[in-house]
Amino acid sequence: QVQLVESGGGLVQPGGSLRLSCAASGFIFRSFDMRWYRQAPGKERELVAAILRFGGSTQYADSVKGRFTISRDDDKNTVSLQMNSLKPEDTAMYYCNADQPVFKVSHWGQGTQVTVSS
Repeated sequence: QVQLVESGGGLVQPGGSLRLSCAASGFIFRSFDMRWYRQAPGKERELVAAILRFGGSTQYADSVKGRFTISRDDDKNTVSLQMNSLKPEDTAMYYCNADQPVFKVSHWGQGTQVTVSS
């Protein structure tokens, strides 16, 4: 059974930090590209960060460059998102995504809420 379970969300003040984690099971984690998306109320889901399979090349949305860092541990089947210098506009539900582009398979987690507010 495929599972992606996010954790680490919560309420934080502007300028604070949070670390999101996504635990994967039920598929060959190391063969999937991993991404974090977010969706704020009334807005479309947007890509935040990606880390590719086989080498770990990373990509970031312009809005989070220099503040967020994505990482993966293929031995523990986890992907993390370290978020620093958080802003109110970072408030959203954050989703973990696993994508296998060759076989066109994609898995989603249920999301974890991040709220940045004073």
